[in-house]
Amino acid sequence: MYVEMMFDSLEGLSVGDALGQQFPVMRTSVDALRAGAVPVGQWRWTDDTEMACSVVAELCTRGAIDQDRLAEVFARRCDPDRDYGFATVGNLSRIRKGAPWREVSAAAFDHQGSCGNGAAMRVAALGAYFAGDPETIVAQAIRSAQVTHMHPEGISGAVAVALAAGHAAHARKAGIRPAPEEFITTVLDRLGDSETSRGIRRARTLLGASVQQVADELGNGSHVTAQDTVPLTLWIAATHLQDYPTAITTCLAAGGDIDTTAAIVGGIVAAHTGSEAVPREWLAAREPLPGWLDRARPAKAGPGRLRRWFTGSR
Repeated sequence: MYVEMMFDSLEGLSVGDALGQQFPVMRTSVDALRAGAVPVGQWRWTDDTEMACSVVAELCTRGAIDQDRLAEVFARRCDPDRDYGFATVGNLSRIRKGAPWREVSAAAFDHQGSCGNGAAMRVAALGAYFAGDPETIVAQAIRSAQVTHMHPEGISGAVAVALAAGHAAHARKAGIRPAPEEFITTVLDRLGDSETSRGIRRARTLLGASVQQVADELGNGSHVTAQDTVPLTLWIAATHLQDYPTAITTCLAAGGDIDTTAAIVGGIVAAHTGSEAVPREWLAAREPLPGWLDRARPAKAGPGRLRRWFTGSR
């Protein structure tokens, strides 16, 4: 398992999330950010990062998704001030009070389950952790999604993002640079038919188009659904896989649910580039990640310890 690439992905996700959340009130343009300007003040992250940190902590301590445990920590750590959706706050509150998570998740949205982009926004680091093992990525992404998103589209969005991050990390490990079309095709090859996967297929035909054209056709997360969010994010990640700052500023230019699109794209791209590609000024401006995550991360106790973590022989 690839712990360090998982944390690289998380760094990229959290910086994208925090910058995306702050950007609408920044007195800074996309062009200024591209030129190196960094607004003064701390960039506070949202529920995207809080839930992604819980996924990462569970993988560090258990090596796989325990749905009962993940539901419990999601509910316990939920801070409504982190911009959680109203429905999510209510559902996690019910779980915290003892309601079975399966019943709560299945009952959402008139018993259809949620097709929101929440399962996709938090899953990139999981894909990086299981890089090179797409079957496990799919299985674990489904398990991570179902805790809050039982709708097939919500699950499909999470699987697509996890596969993209896993492929990005695997390409980094292999020392290759996948072309945009090949990158998207690798994800599609593991996805079943859904509105989300059809959107991703359409994104593949739009390579070379402007981000405004792609956002107009595919959506930019404004409806907060997987099918309205994930196709654009895979287009951006595939197009700018080598360039973290450009990938994130492209999310800002697209508008919509910026913190979520930037979190998804940031998690995928940083799985490929490593966290060193994240501008130091952006990383410094991002609010520190929670202390409980530091306690979950395995210590770097020398090459032997790291080798055991990287090969999965723990």
